[in-house]
Amino acid sequence: MYSLARSLLFRIDPETSHGMALASLEALHRAGGVKALVGESVDDPVELMGLHFANRVGLAAGLDKNADHLDALGALGFGFVEVGTVTPKAQPGNPKPRLFRLAGHEAIINRFGFNNKGVEHLVARVRKRHYQGLVGINIGKNLTTAVENALDDYLACLDAVHSVADYITVNISSPNTPGLRTLQFGEQLDALLGPIRERSRELDAESGRRVPLLIKIAPDMNEDEVALVAASIARNTLDGVIATNTTVSREAVQGDPQADEAGGLSGKPVFEPSNVVIRLLRQHLPALPIIGVGGIDSAEAAKAKIAAGADLVQLYSGLIYQGPKLVNECARALKTP
Repeated sequence: MYSLARSLLFRIDPETSHGMALASLEALHRAGGVKALVGESVDDPVELMGLHFANRVGLAAGLDKNADHLDALGALGFGFVEVGTVTPKAQPGNPKPRLFRLAGHEAIINRFGFNNKGVEHLVARVRKRHYQGLVGINIGKNLTTAVENALDDYLACLDAVHSVADYITVNISSPNTPGLRTLQFGEQLDALLGPIRERSRELDAESGRRVPLLIKIAPDMNEDEVALVAASIARNTLDGVIATNTTVSREAVQGDPQADEAGGLSGKPVFEPSNVVIRLLRQHLPALPIIGVGGIDSAEAAKAKIAAGADLVQLYSGLIYQGPKLVNECARALKTP
């Protein structure tokens, strides 16, 4: 069924078809038809970071930037859903076209640039959710905010989302906001994470609820760079790490007509690069929760992420190429015997 829908959607501009797919899922959910499409959700409880995950498979940030489709996406069987990336103020993102399919490689290039309706809209949508699973909120900075002032945006988002988030992810690894990835290393990373960690603790104390703080990192790092990031994560006592975001490398898609498009590459070509980062992180941070994301397109790929050192996984591009059945397939494969 999904293969037919995909063949039709893939004839349309990618960003338009993305919107159509979400609108169709929303309509199906309102009609009560999602369960008939995907079946019963997999029950595989996991306790991590002080949270109760219904199963090990989550939705990665980026698919639902504004939490406009949170209930419909959650009904696909995810154990947790991450929304965003959200910025303090609404922003249109980069000019279109900004989304490209590399179907021969089961990959996607995007240069959205954190297009979103702003943090107030997202918080209002999350407050109205009926989805019972965990909701993570991925936060970033506005394009117009200088990199040296990025902390202000992250703190503003942190303050706004803390009361509705089950966990919060600091996104410093998107390649589509100029200068953002420079925040990943050394003193700049400590200067960002230290105050964010301090403020998150204050908010936890004020609210009486602990909201885990995570960071999402890029796959485009060598072994020494991963070690530096891991050391900063440990110094600032973060609760977890999401590995990884999209890559700027085009090595795996050379020759594709779309390969030279600017932006972050996701999908199957990122599978092994993200696994390399996960393995290195696990060496440096043996007890830290890791959420593995990048190129999961099958149950076997999900198991490989866990074998690399991840505790949980997230889907995005694989969901677009394989369809909603992928969620429960992966969750069943990862279920504790």
